[in-house]
Amino acid sequence: MTDAEVEISGPTAAVPKDPQPSVDRIDELARRILSGDILLPKFQRSFVWERPQILTLLDSVARGYPIGSVLLWQSRQELRSENRIADLEIDLPKPDYPVNYLLDGQQRLSTICGALYWTVGEARSRWNIAYDLREKKFLHLDTADDPPLHQIRINKLADPATYFQHVASLDSLMADDKEDLKAHANVLFNRFKDYKIAAVTLGDMSLEDVAPIFERINSMGTPLTIVDLMRAATWSPDFDLIDSIEGILDRLQAKGFGTIDRKTVLRNLAAAIGGGFSTDSIDALRNYDADELKAAVEEVSNAYKRMVDFLATDMRVPGGDVVPYSNQLTVLAEVFRLLPTPSADQHAAIRAWFWRTALAGYFSGWNTGMMRSDLEAVQAFAKGDSAEISVGATEPSVSIWTTRQFRSNNAHAKLLAIVLSYHQPVDLLTGQQIDTTKALAWMNSKEFHHFFPQAYLKLQKVPRLRINALANIVMLTSNSNKEILDSPPSEYLTRVEEAAGDALEAWLASNLISMEAFAAAKANDFDTFLSLRAQAIHSAVLQLTGWGETSEVPSIESAEAISDEVSDDADSIEYVVEEPSTDLTHSVGADGADTTT
Repeated sequence: MTDAEVEISGPTAAVPKDPQPSVDRIDELARRILSGDILLPKFQRSFVWERPQILTLLDSVARGYPIGSVLLWQSRQELRSENRIADLEIDLPKPDYPVNYLLDGQQRLSTICGALYWTVGEARSRWNIAYDLREKKFLHLDTADDPPLHQIRINKLADPATYFQHVASLDSLMADDKEDLKAHANVLFNRFKDYKIAAVTLGDMSLEDVAPIFERINSMGTPLTIVDLMRAATWSPDFDLIDSIEGILDRLQAKGFGTIDRKTVLRNLAAAIGGGFSTDSIDALRNYDADELKAAVEEVSNAYKRMVDFLATDMRVPGGDVVPYSNQLTVLAEVFRLLPTPSADQHAAIRAWFWRTALAGYFSGWNTGMMRSDLEAVQAFAKGDSAEISVGATEPSVSIWTTRQFRSNNAHAKLLAIVLSYHQPVDLLTGQQIDTTKALAWMNSKEFHHFFPQAYLKLQKVPRLRINALANIVMLTSNSNKEILDSPPSEYLTRVEEAAGDALEAWLASNLISMEAFAAAKANDFDTFLSLRAQAIHSAVLQLTGWGETSEVPSIESAEAISDEVSDDADSIEYVVEEPSTDLTHSVGADGADTTT
């Protein structure tokens, strides 16, 4: 076959070498996706746009505004790809034909596909979208029923007959503006039918050449996480980073640890393959082949299983969400990777390390220097060169329990919850054992309540921040909390005494409340109670850390201030500020409308 006779389509067609620019209608690009001509490679991240972003893109098309170009990679390489986009099934590509992998434009083309081809079903779907011809704006519907005639579902645009049947029905309106509505409906149809965007198709390139292009493009716009970027950098037909991490987490789901952050696991993969915990070590994963990466995944998976068994059994921690700092898990998993079967003394040392780093707030600022020293400390411990895991943690002041709030993103609130669970608290009104597993689900705040009722303290003009102090929080069943309501402690604690009898001191101790603190509460002395309860909590945690009780030491606030001053220079490439990021509202009891946010 001569050059003039080279086939330009079909199974044996040559894939063009140079980038091929074109201008394509968006509805045609959407059809190509659904027909399997354009595929979404597995190394792409999932759909991340929020509803307002979806409506903004559709509005841009309706107004004729530019929405950017898309980048395709035409190849005969068979890569794993998604079989759904925007909740729609994608046809399988034709065998032996070159296919076009979508490298840039996923969020935009997913939006177009979802809006134009949504099949009426789940009413709350993000693709249940209409255009209001009167208001000239797009909106999400919350019903599967037909909207008013002046609102037209966007999925009708994909079927001209259905669309113009709706337009014709506007004649039935008894409104003066029906002709304007019909005219605007015609404009909307033509805009979507004629709207074109630039597409650039890459060809004759290896996956190794395409991956850095994808990575560079996706470092702009809506940011990708480092896990997304490393998925692209390490992807091969034999290895998918996110699938591997999800596989590790899926195996932990039954014990409540399936929600661990992917980046936490990624740090462990970097350490297992010979690096460390830093971003530089993570980035170096691109230099390893699929077999080496899969071996690291297997090691880390086993380490995480051993770690979770330890946390659930030895520490009575029922899930990853309640661990004070996610990077504690990174270091802890490395311990169990290098030391699969610790001795009894080593187990004790690991427990002490956990309590110390949590109490000291050590991971509130974790820079690359700390990552390096922590890895060295773990290696020395695993080799038997050190009897404990060395850590530069500073014992904080007892004041943390009176100045810090019970919030879901507060590490010391989580520490308090774990310590209470460790002491197996009983309900103060009934002596019933508290279901700490339920309480420590952490999305469930119904078991955490104020010892001095919130409503009572508000009447005493106590500041809100002091009301919600950690030292004023106990585990209590909802039923008991309802009985207490806004009663002064002097009233409801009399019932506690009667119910507990000779077991009063034991009931209180299980809640880390001393007899002296109880006496202060019976006298309605909130300030004295708070101080004495804080001392009891602090003493209990210090006993777990192995530090013992000491005189006043620099506060955690001072330690964090010093930590925050770490310079952002070559020796501090990465600085992780880690108060858990989700700031969920906690209704800490039914004794008032407490929404500690």
